Amino acid sequence: RRATHAGSWYTDDGNELDQELSEWLEAVRPAEDEHFSPPIKGCKAIIAPHAGYSYSGPTAAWAYKSIDVTGIKRVFILGPSHHVYLDGCALSKCKEYETPIGNLPLDLSTIQELRATGHFSDMSLDTDEDEHSIEMHIPYVRKVFEGMDITIVPILVGAINKDKEASYGSLLAPYLARDDTFCVVSSDFCHWGTRFSYTFYYPEPPPTERPGVRLSRNGPSPDTLSTHPIHASISALDHEAISLLTIPPGTAGEAHTAFAAYLAKTKNTICGRHPIGVLLGSLTALEKEGRQPTIKWVRYAQSSKCYNIHDSSVSYASAYV
Repeated sequence: RRATHAGSWYTDDGNELDQELSEWLEAVRPAEDEHFSPPIKGCKAIIAPHAGYSYSGPTAAWAYKSIDVTGIKRVFILGPSHHVYLDGCALSKCKEYETPIGNLPLDLSTIQELRATGHFSDMSLDTDEDEHSIEMHIPYVRKVFEGMDITIVPILVGAINKDKEASYGSLLAPYLARDDTFCVVSSDFCHWGTRFSYTFYYPEPPPTERPGVRLSRNGPSPDTLSTHPIHASISALDHEAISLLTIPPGTAGEAHTAFAAYLAKTKNTICGRHPIGVLLGSLTALEKEGRQPTIKWVRYAQSSKCYNIHDSSVSYASAYV
């Protein structure tokens, strides 16, 4: 699979890309009160954004810095489908993914095992190369596992319901349980603005009695915009999800139910909602075996600050499991 977004979403110059990734990883310097001291021993998965690197590269670095690479041989990458409708999950038919800093071979035997379950379809090469949600993680994976002999298992996750997320999660749980296996979950957070057809606004910070409203180009502007700007409302909306997706205090099973209810209520445009749901399904299955997974969020950012209905932004958040 060619690196089709190199030269546009990120540089196609290998030396330049390597330097950028190094600088973003080196720039991860948590404050003492953040209780984050990477790499995290026993880290099994990350959730990280997939926008153009100039926008989300620095935020993604906080997730990638969490990874303890010791003993890892296989990396699953779960990304949402942006271009094709898919009521299930799909596997790549390629043998290798290209990056400007070195290619990554696919784990063909694991992919064949998954294919043999009958629960996965195959991506066409066009679908594989059109999709950016997985590709944007490939250079970071190659960089963080530099010099290591690893393989990848890319999985495209469709618009599946919560029950299907749980069943795919259960299917992948035995792999995640292995010491040599890691998982990258690809997701941006809120896409806000009329160009995304999403203009949800909280008139005041939650928890609040006042319901959220939908702003429109032709409608009146709320009188609260000066005291509670749109970007603060977006942050509050995203942090509602982040709070629900933080484990403990709750379990992965509880987080999955709460996250689904939150999405139904707010319609927040978290594009990786289904890959996150599959991860929660896996963690729920592992909880039933007596494991106690944790999810901790370490970084949040917005591409720009929205102040009025003509503005737009995309949010990025990074977590480790």
